[in-house]
Amino acid sequence: MTDTRASALAILRTLVGRDDADFHTGQYEAIETLVDYRRRALVVQRTGWGKSAVYFVATLLLRRQGAGPTILVSPLLALMRDQVAAAARAGVRAVSINSANAHEWADVLRQLDADEVDVLLVSPERLNNPSFRDEQLPALIARVGLLVVDEAHCISDWGHDFRPDYRRLRDLIAQMPAGVPVLATTATANSRVVQDVAEQVGMVATGLHGATGHYGAGADEADAGGAQVVTIRGPLARSSLRMGVLRLPDSRARLAWLLSHLAELPGSGIIYTLTVATAEDTARLLQEAGHAVRAYTGQTDTAEREESEGLLKSNQVKALIATSALGMGFDKPDLGFVLHLGAPSSPVAYYQQVGRAGRATASADVLLLPGAEDEAIWHYFSTASMPSQTKALAVIGALEAAGGPLSTPALEARVDLKRTPLELLLKVLDVDGAVHRVKGGWQSTGQPWVYDAERYDRIKEARLGEQRAMLEFQSTTDCRMEFLQRALDDDTAEACGRCDNCQGFWYPVDVAEDAATTAAQSLDRVGVAIGVRAQWPTGMSSLGVAASGKIPLTERAEPGRALARLTDLGWGGPLREMFAIGAADTAAPPAMLAACVRVLAEWGWTERPAAIISMPSRRHPLLIDSVTQSLSSVGRLPLLGTLDWSNGGPTGEPGGNSAYRLSSVWERFAVGPELAAALAPFAGRPILLIDDLADSRWTVTVASRLLRQHGAGAVLPFALALRS
Repeated sequence: MTDTRASALAILRTLVGRDDADFHTGQYEAIETLVDYRRRALVVQRTGWGKSAVYFVATLLLRRQGAGPTILVSPLLALMRDQVAAAARAGVRAVSINSANAHEWADVLRQLDADEVDVLLVSPERLNNPSFRDEQLPALIARVGLLVVDEAHCISDWGHDFRPDYRRLRDLIAQMPAGVPVLATTATANSRVVQDVAEQVGMVATGLHGATGHYGAGADEADAGGAQVVTIRGPLARSSLRMGVLRLPDSRARLAWLLSHLAELPGSGIIYTLTVATAEDTARLLQEAGHAVRAYTGQTDTAEREESEGLLKSNQVKALIATSALGMGFDKPDLGFVLHLGAPSSPVAYYQQVGRAGRATASADVLLLPGAEDEAIWHYFSTASMPSQTKALAVIGALEAAGGPLSTPALEARVDLKRTPLELLLKVLDVDGAVHRVKGGWQSTGQPWVYDAERYDRIKEARLGEQRAMLEFQSTTDCRMEFLQRALDDDTAEACGRCDNCQGFWYPVDVAEDAATTAAQSLDRVGVAIGVRAQWPTGMSSLGVAASGKIPLTERAEPGRALARLTDLGWGGPLREMFAIGAADTAAPPAMLAACVRVLAEWGWTERPAAIISMPSRRHPLLIDSVTQSLSSVGRLPLLGTLDWSNGGPTGEPGGNSAYRLSSVWERFAVGPELAAALAPFAGRPILLIDDLADSRWTVTVASRLLRQHGAGAVLPFALALRS
């Protein structure tokens, strides 16, 4: 095998651009497993170790032996872009097929047909795209030289809500021709995840190997009915990272600390947040204070994301304020710091994100600023993604009853699920074999499906355990890095000597007075837009609602305003408490009423409202009445009254998709005789419509339509809170 090592080393040196480069412990052993033994390997190594070097070097060696192209399953567009660039440096011809480069697909397929591609990068979702799956994938599988599953922890239960399509890779691996090697790589996995990954991809995990363990084909054993796998696991310690946890009393203090000390942090970096609203609010605050930062979330336009990544890599911004959308695979070797405003929900997720820093530098700073709201956010995200047995059976039943394919929008009119959780549930059911994606939508397979309650209970319990571990990480007096390593089942864990528990506070704890004032003013900002509904949902006739197409301009609401989003850093906190399940209905406190007045003062409407009408409320009548009375008094606006319930009032609960939410409020309100008489003198004039919480916006849409049909001019919706 001497020739393999020499050839592999030459490729490695070309890849990294250094004539003295050599393999890290375990790198060549993984390459040898794939190239010489054509076996399956599971590589669990810290970020920056060089997992991509393994599959690029192995690809070129296999190609020289006449093998076909490598299929690299990669989860994120940012990661794909970095991988294509890295491949080019090594002389590897890499191309990708993803949602952002549809205009290039024809050329990519031509290159594949001409055998001009060494590595094809695809997302796990692309593997189930009907055209790709049925037309391109079979030919690729017939001549594939190597299958690589990057960020393979997404296969495990930990990644259930991130990429259910990863779970279908077991079927893809089963289709691989005999002798085709398979490589799964990850930097973030404890023993539970490692075992689960091995099971999901049809491997048989046969033991974990440390930095000084045995590697290669002789290190594992065969298991009846399963494929052999070599598991290569190294130490996860990151000697370049200086870790710390800084507890501050509230959001204002955390933002004030950032304003005081962001400029002092080394180089450029990433500031992670738990929600989109926090990322956007924090970026706005820092920008207004003169800092070169950008928000980066799942809602950021693709082109803007690419531009922001480039600015960070070239150090033209101090930081990206990011959600987990900027996580796996983003490669800036000299990233100087990673901060967290709010803690991720597991040591696995935290290690994944802090691993962006200090990959090619002697030192990088990692600081966690936890928030009191973290656990509530963890709970929301952990429960929102779990498939419900009732919803799953409803989806299957709707597809069976349809007798043919249904698009996702068509399904929304038959099952009360919002678009994102519906798409997630369809993917889960697809992986489980109950439904199948075809051209034109989804259809039932007719196969029996049983809700795997045991599996989901196991996932919930595992997540709770990982959340407890993150709380322990914040409070531990032991070494931070050692704690993380042990949480990830790394038996080489030892004290780092650099973190705040090892050497004391290395970060400043003071907050400048002017920064505290600026943060307070920013958090006290009021007013967010309530968008206008201009189109009725499709398929409403199936729910007995006679509404379709565009909403006539003469029946639409005007753009509205809310005091704040429930997820906002400032007024979002008090509003979350007010609208929490079980919270008592009370009048709005004076400060909140004053803030509502400020929203109206800053509205900038075309014509000032002439009067006020309020929505009826089952949960918050005192709250709405206090806001209505206050705005009427301060604004000197006549209070005409409240809409009445009709047909028993709205049905259902908060949440659900547009079709069902509209159905639940359609013809459920009425303009009573007294309100009609009070409204008559204001015919054609603007009306301020007050509600407590704007969620789907169908309530104010239907109410505005009703008021305009009764002679009102523009209807201006105002709500205390906007759900998202």
